[in-house]
Amino acid sequence: MKALDRGILSPFDFKKTPNRIGYIIMVLVILVMVATMLYPILTTLFNGLKANTEVNSFPPHFLPQEWHLDNYKKAWDFIDLPLYLRNTLFIFVGNMAVTVLVLGLASFSLSKLQVPYKRAIQFFLMMTLFIPPTTYIIPNFMNLKDLGLLNSFAAFWLPAGANAFFLLLLKNFFDDLHDEMFEAARIDGASEWRSFTQIAVPLSIPIFSTLAIFVFSTAWNDWFWPSLVMHNDQRYPLATAIYKYVIGARRLDVNIRFAILTMVMIPPVFVFLLFQKYIMRGLHIGGVKG
Repeated sequence: MKALDRGILSPFDFKKTPNRIGYIIMVLVILVMVATMLYPILTTLFNGLKANTEVNSFPPHFLPQEWHLDNYKKAWDFIDLPLYLRNTLFIFVGNMAVTVLVLGLASFSLSKLQVPYKRAIQFFLMMTLFIPPTTYIIPNFMNLKDLGLLNSFAAFWLPAGANAFFLLLLKNFFDDLHDEMFEAARIDGASEWRSFTQIAVPLSIPIFSTLAIFVFSTAWNDWFWPSLVMHNDQRYPLATAIYKYVIGARRLDVNIRFAILTMVMIPPVFVFLLFQKYIMRGLHIGGVKG
């Protein structure tokens, strides 16, 4: 049997009773973990299809006794989801552009150019990873206020260019690219910018795809930072709008809330299912070298 064809246990190992017991326990633990992850999702989905009285009934029913598909029409009419979805996607595109240009160029410089004290810079960036992110909130807010960038999408894009974790991930990936390609490009007269845009970026599609998923997840789920820097409800991202107008609403039926949450939950699930291979690949290529 080839090494790549082997699973956790070989057929010979599986004949031993302790190994079979351990395998069964492992499968049961995995099934319990899957159930705990799927239960909130399915509960949200089914509660969005129930009558309001049924959601609040006791004992609760997992499946709806009567299916109310009109809940989703009421949910769609209650909140302007296309507006907040457009704002969220606009923030994501800006954050991703900053990630590619600012962090990509910085990591490429640290990896392939003769930057003075590059090891000290890398060590400093790694040190910042141990600082709690909450300590940055007030300084970032004050800086954006002094720059007059509050209540604008630049309040999201500017901090996106200071992500040390993403920078180190990109540098680690660029370190694995052969230096001979860039030396040959320099001999042919290519500038460093051209080497970055025409050689490094095309070869780095896997890591940029992985970072795009992380950036999308942050833009989709973050509500706290937008609630600080945004005061125009026409520019709220989706998570902030949901928290303010759905979670904080006092006169909204519970089943309609679940219907709204279900509609909001579908896009990130779809993105994960579509790009899960890039997520798994990112787990392999995302180790930061010391």
